[in-house]
Amino acid sequence: MLAPRHVLIISLAATALLMLYAVSLFLGFSRHVQRVEVVVGVGEVFLPLPRKLTQFSVEEAVLYRRSIRDYLDEPISIEKLSMILWAAQGISETRWGLRTAPSAGATYPLEVYVVVGTGGVALSDGAYLGAGVYKYVVHRHSIKLVSEGDRRVELARAALGQEWVEKAPVVVVVCAVYERTTARYGERGYRYVHIEVGHAAQNIYLMATALGLGTVAVGAFYDDEVARVVGVGVGERPLYIMPLGVPRHPYVTSFEEVGDYYLARR
Repeated sequence: MLAPRHVLIISLAATALLMLYAVSLFLGFSRHVQRVEVVVGVGEVFLPLPRKLTQFSVEEAVLYRRSIRDYLDEPISIEKLSMILWAAQGISETRWGLRTAPSAGATYPLEVYVVVGTGGVALSDGAYLGAGVYKYVVHRHSIKLVSEGDRRVELARAALGQEWVEKAPVVVVVCAVYERTTARYGERGYRYVHIEVGHAAQNIYLMATALGLGTVAVGAFYDDEVARVVGVGVGERPLYIMPLGVPRHPYVTSFEEVGDYYLARR
């Protein structure tokens, strides 16, 4: 049986360890909170770090996913924009820097741009992200300013006048550098790039749905005009335009409704 002083020493040691553990948790949490804050630098905005924002399941996101073209006149938050970009091309494996969307041979031909309208993205301090075109920087989870000013009207004209491109507070433009993939796979690489942009677009759809946003994949546009408006890099070709906003009429359904549909046809 332990002597009282030994019990006291063990008790004090255990208390000290618990205090050290609590302090380390607090400091770690503090660092985490500090890192998720938006940092606006010269020409570059460091986005909030990816984290779980919703209680939506994958099953629900798939069920509720629809193409939405009518949006409320209100901004989306910088936190939601952060998650949309992470879903499109963010890092999900840290040893090799692999991304959220699969890529043939991890050649990663896609480049993602964001066209932000005036008052289109709300920051946590009540201010708004400056209107302009930004490019997503994958390994820094940031967006770099390409050009200032609201370019949505020009982008909508380049997209055959589709008004949802102009009305959405934010528009994502996905481009591809084909040579990254064709250099390895030859002509077959073109198919792989087109498959990959579909993966990324579906990620955007599902994340938008889970976040209470709406989007639609737009493929009808003048390639050269979109490239000019966005200011894409050398060798980049636009493949998708995806407006983002809060749906004016959210899509509502249930698994029961879907189940009734199937049962009525058996």
